[in-house]
Amino acid sequence: MVIVLNTGYTKDQVSELVNHIESKGVKTSITEGNSKCIVGVVGDTTIIDDDEILSFRYVEKVLKVQEPFKKANRLFKAEDTVIDVLGSKIGGSNLGIIAGPCSVESEEQVVEIAKSVKESGANFLRGGAFKPRTSPYSFQGMEMEGLNLLKLAKQETGLPIVTELMSTDYIDKFVEDVDVIQIGARNMQNFDLLKQVGRTNKPILLKRGLSATIEEWLMSAEYIMAEGNESVILCERGIRTFETYTRNTLDLSAIPIVKRLSHLPVIVDPSHASGDWRLVEPMSKAAILSGCDGLIIEVHNNPQKALCDGQQSIKPNKFKFLMEKIRVLAEIEGKVI
Repeated sequence: MVIVLNTGYTKDQVSELVNHIESKGVKTSITEGNSKCIVGVVGDTTIIDDDEILSFRYVEKVLKVQEPFKKANRLFKAEDTVIDVLGSKIGGSNLGIIAGPCSVESEEQVVEIAKSVKESGANFLRGGAFKPRTSPYSFQGMEMEGLNLLKLAKQETGLPIVTELMSTDYIDKFVEDVDVIQIGARNMQNFDLLKQVGRTNKPILLKRGLSATIEEWLMSAEYIMAEGNESVILCERGIRTFETYTRNTLDLSAIPIVKRLSHLPVIVDPSHASGDWRLVEPMSKAAILSGCDGLIIEVHNNPQKALCDGQQSIKPNKFKFLMEKIRVLAEIEGKVI
């Protein structure tokens, strides 16, 4: 349920309404815009009488939220959510560029790439310390050593760290050392993990599951937000279809759909979606023109010898040229990097 207050409402009126509603055993969420105030109601709203709420003279209208996701719903918050991480922003008119290697492999590798992508215009550093792999015999990442190397790269460049959390065992360490916690596609419906990161104060980058519907994806975001953490960034990284020419099928249509349904920022991962470095540039450009709020791009200084996903990583010089084109498209879309 969404309750919209008339222009000219007062703080006392908002408090009066919230106290009345919460006395019925439901929770509220208040969003204030330039002239409007929206009170979102979460819980068993069947016990609330619409006519009773409308009897408060400062209430303009009462809306029913048909979708199962509430806090992530644009009805709850009309304005785009903007995530600010150490001064770098994603959402609204801000285009976030997250770049770096699929896996952290050495100090020299990650620091060199971090410096290069920052010089080209990236404002976040991604790198995998813990790697979920299809085969148990594949490289699983440097784990804690890799996390320490990411911290070193951050010290050298100032770029905020984005890296994947796979287990609740490391949550305290990630909260301490990581700037944006990534939940990978395979863990999109790991609800215990979602609840735990929902109790942190860190921005969460939530990747869409391999075969997840848009609603399932948004419901996973709802799990995080329901625990109190509303700093969620959605990431479209391709879905599993019958096509075999690409690693996954990049669902660009999901971007405008999610932007209509939700106020949360949506970024795109063209590297994992395509699985082919030659497709990263065209898919990046298409994603920006589809209205995304950012990109996450794999960059490696020696893809042929990469320990993970070298075939989809672009070299630093290619990333530099891509960033020049991204800036032009961002300006057309009214975005700033």
